[in-house]
Amino acid sequence: MKKIFASLIITTSLILQAACGHKQTATTESVPVGPDFSADSAFAFCQLQCDFGPRTMNSEAHDLCGQWIAERFSQYGMEVTEQKADLTGYDGTTLKSTNIIASHRPELADRILLCAHWDSRPWADNDPDEANWHKPVMAANDGASGVAVMLEIARLLQQNDSLKIGVDFICFDAEDWGTPQWSEDNSDSDTWALGAQYWAAHPHRTGYKARFGILLDMVGGEGARFYREQYSTHFASHVVNLVWKAAETVGYSSYFPMKDGGAITDDHVPVNRLAGIPCIDIVPYYPDCEASSFGPTWHTVNDNMQHIDRNTLKAVGQTLVQVLFESN
Repeated sequence: MKKIFASLIITTSLILQAACGHKQTATTESVPVGPDFSADSAFAFCQLQCDFGPRTMNSEAHDLCGQWIAERFSQYGMEVTEQKADLTGYDGTTLKSTNIIASHRPELADRILLCAHWDSRPWADNDPDEANWHKPVMAANDGASGVAVMLEIARLLQQNDSLKIGVDFICFDAEDWGTPQWSEDNSDSDTWALGAQYWAAHPHRTGYKARFGILLDMVGGEGARFYREQYSTHFASHVVNLVWKAAETVGYSSYFPMKDGGAITDDHVPVNRLAGIPCIDIVPYYPDCEASSFGPTWHTVNDNMQHIDRNTLKAVGQTLVQVLFESN
């Protein structure tokens, strides 16, 4: 992922369209609903992915971990589709990509989409030590944490049959092959989120629709706070409001402050622009971090399990459980 920008310009007409499309209605006070999200279980899922090593494109670790992810979702009663495609990286490399789609209650038309990327950054190009710039990233947070949260939710859905809506979990591939900082030209944002771009243009089901989508990116880091990402508020402000309210309801408003972050080039952008599904990005923002506004381990060799925080996983996971069961 990604590039971060200071601001996003939204025209008055688009603001008016969004306001007309999502009128506010009177609501009653929310109460916590749904099963308890296990941070220990999510932490273990994160560790198990890292046990394969960096899941860089075209590597054995990548392929073995992809098989493991698909098998886990299948074990939890999900209908699993593996969408394979040869994609082209910024440098012309052919990337053997697999988007993993796991569907809870696939027969239902009323659906919610949860997504994350599962590949690892092949270059630690933001590492403070230049000697590490061409080393792969373990990607405990930037990749594995989002998949871990989704796997734990899938496990909970297998145990709890009260959810009467369909849920699709999509693990996007080839997200983090974007042009490295040490390249002569790293200005092309289209080199990121390749798997999401492909799925958005070629959904796993013809005419696929969902009420909304939520992207999870780096949702397990120490000290993480999730500000309102600007493309999210542009395309899907009603979903932002829903998620931040859910966080407040379950007691995690400190992790989801009512503050605006930057505009991030991430998997949710093609989901909005190409697939037409209102999708937001839950992504951390560290306004005072000199290394990166994504946090000190972003695209460094230190993105490992030592910096994964169970409390962060719990805050995000329980918030998503609330969103799903409130939407029931």
